[in-house]
Amino acid sequence: MSVWNEALPDVRRAAVRELWAEDGAHFLQPPDEVVEIASRPGVGVIAVLQARGHDELTARVESAYTEFVASGQLTFRRRGEVSRVHDVVRFSWEAVSSADGSVGGWGTDFLVLDADGRIRADYQFVEA
Repeated sequence: MSVWNEALPDVRRAAVRELWAEDGAHFLQPPDEVVEIASRPGVGVIAVLQARGHDELTARVESAYTEFVASGQLTFRRRGEVSRVHDVVRFSWEAVSSADGSVGGWGTDFLVLDADGRIRADYQFVEA
């Protein structure tokens, strides 16, 4: 979780390279309005937002940090316990208001790890 809250760009970039495999990917369940647009007749797209490889993953983390954390809106923290079965890890997280500490949203991630324990795939489901 700390990579999403990290203030220093160089530390965020290094964390991405340490946590994710070189060809690792992050798949994000898109917001409801994107799903609605994608499901319209004639669009024929299954909406999934994805970042693949260290450069795209770093850009994803940078974007989330800039929009939510650096702006002073939110920070992210783990919600509950972490579970692991073989090469799959599941955890939930919360987006916490910097203003009043209230939980503004939460989600669940499923991580698929490679043989070295680095993230091969991160499937993120945003719940609220």
